Amino acid sequence: MEWQPEIPRWRQVYALLEERIDSGVYQPGERLPSALAIVEETGISPVTARRVLKELREAGLAYMEPGIGTFVARLPDRPQA
Repeated sequence: MEWQPEIPRWRQVYALLEERIDSGVYQPGERLPSALAIVEETGISPVTARRVLKELREAGLAYMEPGIGTFVARLPDRPQA
């Protein structure tokens, strides 16, 4: 991943996962990568990876099943242009 120094890394990884959700790479109900998988893909710290997942949950884009993982929330239908 190519980092933009003026934007916090957690924000950049959040934007990456948000884009993958919006584009359908991750479907509603599908498990998102674990914090460890995010660390391996991006090189961020485990604490930062957990923050990204927490922020996705707080934004309503994901939900957690304790002991299982974090999943894409069912998103409301978006109006088509």
